Amino acid sequence: MDGRPERVGVIGGGRMGAGIAQVFLVLGSEVHVVESDPQECEAARSRVRDGLDGAVRRGKLDEDPEQVLARLRTATDPAQLPGNAELVVEAVPERPELKLEVLAAAEKAVSESTVLASNTSSLSIGELASALRRPQRFCGMHFFNPVPASKLVEVVVAPETDRAVVDTACGWVRALGRTDVVVRDSPGFATSRLGVALGLEAIRMLEEDVADAASIDTAVELGYRHPMGPLRSTDLVGLDVRLAVADYLHGRLGERFAPPALLRAKVERGELGRKTGQGFYTWDD
Repeated sequence: MDGRPERVGVIGGGRMGAGIAQVFLVLGSEVHVVESDPQECEAARSRVRDGLDGAVRRGKLDEDPEQVLARLRTATDPAQLPGNAELVVEAVPERPELKLEVLAAAEKAVSESTVLASNTSSLSIGELASALRRPQRFCGMHFFNPVPASKLVEVVVAPETDRAVVDTACGWVRALGRTDVVVRDSPGFATSRLGVALGLEAIRMLEEDVADAASIDTAVELGYRHPMGPLRSTDLVGLDVRLAVADYLHGRLGERFAPPALLRAKVERGELGRKTGQGFYTWDD
């Protein structure tokens, strides 16, 4: 299936959720974003609007942004999701108990044919499926930040995921103009596991004064043709997010994913990267 879903739900309207909403809106879908209260709903709408305005400035949007935005709906409860939504993507913070709660609530609101997906970057899809009555309709759809610019979506398959659901999810990814990679449910999947391993080693090198942050990043960018170095990437992802994923992988995969003391110290000081203005770099945007 390569067509677009007519109606999409997105639970969570932060940077990732707003980005997911934006790409489906541009595709032509009607998108319903669920947030915790009216103020957060308006904040989510503003994020989408800003993203659309940025796309216009870069010459990446042909349609009038107000027409695109007219397809956006907001709600404060998953129970308000449209019953005939074809896809609902959970994009709330990486807290298992929160994800389990909103996924169970979403499943009650939609039809038996709706595909439910989690945008988690590392949590077990199989374990999240334990909250659902229809785990065969559930998979991971791991988008990357910033969503409108990223070309990859990782589709994660749990033991009970129906193959037809995987094929449908991959079709939607291609309709978005992205590339899908299908991976088996395992800690960190493919991308987070590789990205965190590189990021943690870069932080250890900085901790050991091997080189400064810019030199480490430049070495990776020019030496291995990565578009962005691991420390700058960590700043964009958020040091708190990277620490949470590292702690999870440390518990599942062992000492090679133990977070460096420098990462933990920066998070404790509130130096979370771009979103706070300070991480491994200073951000003034």
